[in-house]
Amino acid sequence: MRVLVVEDERAMAESLTWGLEAEGYVVDIADNGEDGLWKARETAHDVIILDVMLPGLNGYQVCKQLREQGLWTPILMLTAMDEDLDHAEGLDSGADDYLAKPFSYPVLLAHLRALTRRGLGARPAVLTAAGLTLDPASRTVTRNGVPLDLTSREVAVLEHLIRRKGQVVSKTELLDHCWDAAFDGGPAVVEVHVHRLRRKLDPTAGVPVIRTVRGQGYLIPDDTA
Repeated sequence: MRVLVVEDERAMAESLTWGLEAEGYVVDIADNGEDGLWKARETAHDVIILDVMLPGLNGYQVCKQLREQGLWTPILMLTAMDEDLDHAEGLDSGADDYLAKPFSYPVLLAHLRALTRRGLGARPAVLTAAGLTLDPASRTVTRNGVPLDLTSREVAVLEHLIRRKGQVVSKTELLDHCWDAAFDGGPAVVEVHVHRLRRKLDPTAGVPVIRTVRGQGYLIPDDTA
């Protein structure tokens, strides 16, 4: 899952980045409204965490412009102001949810999970495919009820593939969603992680859960289709 955090308080931005990355999210940061607007337009994100009080464009203005331009990425607004009118202005500008500072980190994570579930397309609380069950909240994966020992990056790759089950996902898309912008490696790293995932998902010979579509990418079939 890729998250854009638009927050001008450095300590808060660093804290959010550290905490979200520990949960398996890929985090992009902007410290002012203009940069946040540009990054939201230029890179696909699963959710945006948007502070209200920002240099330049404030959070309300950023949110309103994104919605006017047809960008419907779920937006969680953060603010130190906890008045009803502030909540109303944030929601009326196009935000999906609102969280007042200071907030509990587990509550923030719960808000993010709820937003991504009801984002663009179906977002169930627990993801399933081909006998796999992935819980985004606990970052745990089982296959046919047996727990699997996966790294956080492997969970991120698998989560994105399951969310897109039935669709071919390119190596570039996986790289964009599961590695941060500072990573300077190429698509070969995706091949390595998919290979490791297959060894853990398919310990015996058989049809692999993750299929390769030659020249296009990877696919987990939609077993509900």
